[in-house]
Amino acid sequence: MEHIPFERSVDLPPYRAILAVDAKGFTAEPGSTHEAISRNLLDLVGDALNGAGLRAEWERPAFLGPTGDGFAVGLPTHVLPYLVDPFPRLLQQRLAEHNRQARARLQLRVSLHVGPLPADPENPHWTGNGDSRNDTHRLLDSAPVKAVLAAASPRVTFVACIFSDRVFGDVIAAGYAGMQPDRCLPVTATVDGKAFSRQAWLYLPEVSGNLLGVLPGTPLPPPARHPAQPRVSGPRVKRNEGQVATTVESMTQHRGGDR
Repeated sequence: MEHIPFERSVDLPPYRAILAVDAKGFTAEPGSTHEAISRNLLDLVGDALNGAGLRAEWERPAFLGPTGDGFAVGLPTHVLPYLVDPFPRLLQQRLAEHNRQARARLQLRVSLHVGPLPADPENPHWTGNGDSRNDTHRLLDSAPVKAVLAAASPRVTFVACIFSDRVFGDVIAAGYAGMQPDRCLPVTATVDGKAFSRQAWLYLPEVSGNLLGVLPGTPLPPPARHPAQPRVSGPRVKRNEGQVATTVESMTQHRGGDR
């Protein structure tokens, strides 16, 4: 029987870890190269997942949905800590190797979320649809993660991650992942033209370029407001001593009186 929402109760699907990946600047490449880039993307991400000890999960995902310039994959929730660390670092390293020889360098955005989704491992391309997956793609397309990758050097920074607030709270802040919470920066994830706004967390395995500024150790008082003059913020950067990764706030520009 077809399910009619709010008319009767049905079983809640199991919770899945949802990993989504997207290649920056994919559509700017000649169309004749798109197929090869998509294949490379799957291979590169697969190498990093294998290196993180997730070969079995990658070979039999709950679902796998290619999008041309990326994909989303459903994995068991118990592997979420390894998707936080070491997967992003391994992906950064694998892309560095690839980009040393590639005609066009790849830079990837990565989003990670968790939620209830149906799955059929026997038909992984035709399942796994629902709100949690939609939100994972919205995070991937959100302004903060796009801005930080745009500001980074394409010769050094190859991965920019955005984690949902649920992943941050349940996995990172709770101490299940091998990464200090201070490596992540809180942002508001919004998408142009979409009714989407979520608390989320940015993480970069490798920082570069315009992201190398440092905030003062003591917060400064807020500047006086002058409506007639423009106020520009960003990128503001927080780099914690001894850390390899640096997290960056999204870049925004506001003019007096604008909303």
